[in-house]
Amino acid sequence: MEWYQRVEWHHGFDEEPIVIYSEIDAKGFETRKVEQFRDGSTTFADELTATGSSWLSEVALPSLEEINEQSEFKAEPIAASTFEGVWRSAHEERG
Repeated sequence: MEWYQRVEWHHGFDEEPIVIYSEIDAKGFETRKVEQFRDGSTTFADELTATGSSWLSEVALPSLEEINEQSEFKAEPIAASTFEGVWRSAHEERG
């Protein structure tokens, strides 16, 4: 069973994403990801495609609780439909 999450990353680096949306498989590995940057641009990755600096993690992701233990992150679950909307928008942006 897949699940979806949104992670805000609070930092001052312009070249790093500020929001990361992930689709995660039953074993905890990303299958799709969208990264949103401070300027509003997005990049994305899946098993076949990667844009910009986005790539899928090669290791299982930590739990939401573990992510939230780090003060620079705020992680929350999101609905599949929310992820799909973000995924579609990222693809449309790339034209």
